[in-house]
Amino acid sequence: MKMGRFADEAASKGSAVGQEEEEAIPVGSRCKVTVPGAPERLGTIMFVGETHFKPGHWVGIRYDEPVGKNNGSIGSHRYFECPPLCGAFVKAKNVCVGDFPEETFSDDEL
Repeated sequence: MKMGRFADEAASKGSAVGQEEEEAIPVGSRCKVTVPGAPERLGTIMFVGETHFKPGHWVGIRYDEPVGKNNGSIGSHRYFECPPLCGAFVKAKNVCVGDFPEETFSDDEL
């Protein structure tokens, strides 16, 4: 943790990185999410920015299948809308924006 005169410099660098990430990850884009220890998942970016539940910049994803942790809300705060268990928040470093076709599943596959 930076202290004294270095604290302001570190804070401004942190917010600049967050802004760069937000610009590189446009809401509505298709993406692939790769989190260590979990399979790759496809989805749509629904939110990019700061949240009330943890510090830093987060990317809200609506997964194509119900492999998430929420429905776009944490507690009573709604960040985006999606079906139950299709939403999740991940760090930008785990998101790859690209032309990923939407996966469709039949009821038998779920």
